[in-house]
Amino acid sequence: MQDLTVKLLSAVHRELYRWTGGRLGKRLSRVDAPMLLLTTTGRRSGKQHTVPLLYLDVEDGWLVIASFGGRDYHPAWYLNLVAEPECVVQIDDRRVKAVAASVPADRRAELWPQVVAAYPGYADYEAKTDREIPLLVLRPG
Repeated sequence: MQDLTVKLLSAVHRELYRWTGGRLGKRLSRVDAPMLLLTTTGRRSGKQHTVPLLYLDVEDGWLVIASFGGRDYHPAWYLNLVAEPECVVQIDDRRVKAVAASVPADRRAELWPQVVAAYPGYADYEAKTDREIPLLVLRPG
């Protein structure tokens, strides 16, 4: 999928989610996976950017996957979190301040099968790229 198409679909998804408090856009329909809105601070612009992401509940927060459809470069939201880990997570109509932390390699190996079970497309994305797809935990705080 072209980056412009991804941006357009993401913008529509984001606005539907916001306007309806998550009643529309809270599930990734093809696999019935939960979605959240993640707001980061742009590493260059300093502006707020919000993207819809699939997530998994983990014991210490919400797990997000920086797959970017298997592209050979990281998504902007991931690079923003590396530069500034403080963010805002919206699940349904609840907004929570959070801090992002990269998942260490041993825990990633444990979590990756759960990620693929939640959305099998992640296995295809992993096969398309030479980069390791980062996992991050967004912890309330």
